[in-house]
Amino acid sequence: MTSSAAPRISCEVIDTRADIARIFNIQRYSLNDGHGIRTVVFFKGCPHTCPWCANPESMSSKIETVRRESKCLRCAPCLRDADECPSGAFERIGRDVTLNELEREVMKDDVFFRSSGGGVTLSGGEVLMQAPFATRLLQRLRRYGVSTAIETAGDAPLSRLLPLAQQCDEVLFDLKIMEPEQARAIVNMNLPRVLDNLSRLVAEGINVIPRVPLIPGYTLHPANITRVLEFLIPSGIQQLHLLPFHQYGEPKYRLLGHTWTMNHIAMPDADEIAAVRLLAERAGFQVIVGG
Repeated sequence: MTSSAAPRISCEVIDTRADIARIFNIQRYSLNDGHGIRTVVFFKGCPHTCPWCANPESMSSKIETVRRESKCLRCAPCLRDADECPSGAFERIGRDVTLNELEREVMKDDVFFRSSGGGVTLSGGEVLMQAPFATRLLQRLRRYGVSTAIETAGDAPLSRLLPLAQQCDEVLFDLKIMEPEQARAIVNMNLPRVLDNLSRLVAEGINVIPRVPLIPGYTLHPANITRVLEFLIPSGIQQLHLLPFHQYGEPKYRLLGHTWTMNHIAMPDADEIAAVRLLAERAGFQVIVGG
C-alpha cells in the first residue's frame, strides 16, 4: 500500500450534498470508459486502499496542492499559492463544482456524444462516495438523451448504489480480490456486499459490465480468476473486461509525496493476458482487453 496516503472515508459516512461535488479531472475524448467517445468526470475520494491504484490523486477527498519541479521559477519569496504562482508550478488537485456548472461543462461535448454513440462516464476515486450528486447529474443528462455510465467497485449500501445505477446505460463494475479476508485486509473492501450488489443490479435488469484488473501477486492468478468466472457465469452476463496492470501512475505518487510500492511488479506479458482471456472465453464470455 502507499505510504503517506490520506485516510480513507467509509462510503457510509460521506457528504450527502446533492448540489455540490468535488472532482479532480474532466477527461474528454476517452475511448476506454464505455461505448463511443466519452467525457469522463473523475470524482475525488475513495474508501479503498488498492496498492496498484493509478490515480493516487483520487484517494483523498480533500483538495490538495502539489508542486511541479520542472515548472518552478524559484521565485523569492515563494507564495506557495496555486492561484498566484506565475508558472503554474503549484497546482491545486480537486475543485468543488455545482450541479449546474458540471452539467454545462460536460454538455459542451454533446456533438461528440451524438456522432459516436458516446456519452458521459462518472469515475473516481469512487463515485458512490458522492452518489446523491451523481444521481441527479445523470438524471439531467438522460433528459438530453446522453448515454450515461459509471465506473465503480460497488462497495456501498444498495440504497446508495441502485438509484445511481438505474440512471446508467452501463455500469462498469470492478471485481478485484475474490477472497473476502484478503479483500478486506489489502484493499479495505467488503467483498460479500460487493458481490451481492452486483447480483442485485443484474436482477434489476441493469447493464453491468464486470472488469477485472490483472495485478500480478494480487488478482492475476488462476484461483482468483476462477472465482471471478464461477461467480459471474450464473448471472448471464456476457461481456468481461480485463484491465492489465501498468506503471503509468508512478509519477503521480512522486508528485504527491507518496511511495509507489508496485515499482518492482512487472506488467503482465502477452502470454499471461492471453491465458486469462482464453479461460474467460471458454466460460462463454466476450472478452475485451483494456475496457
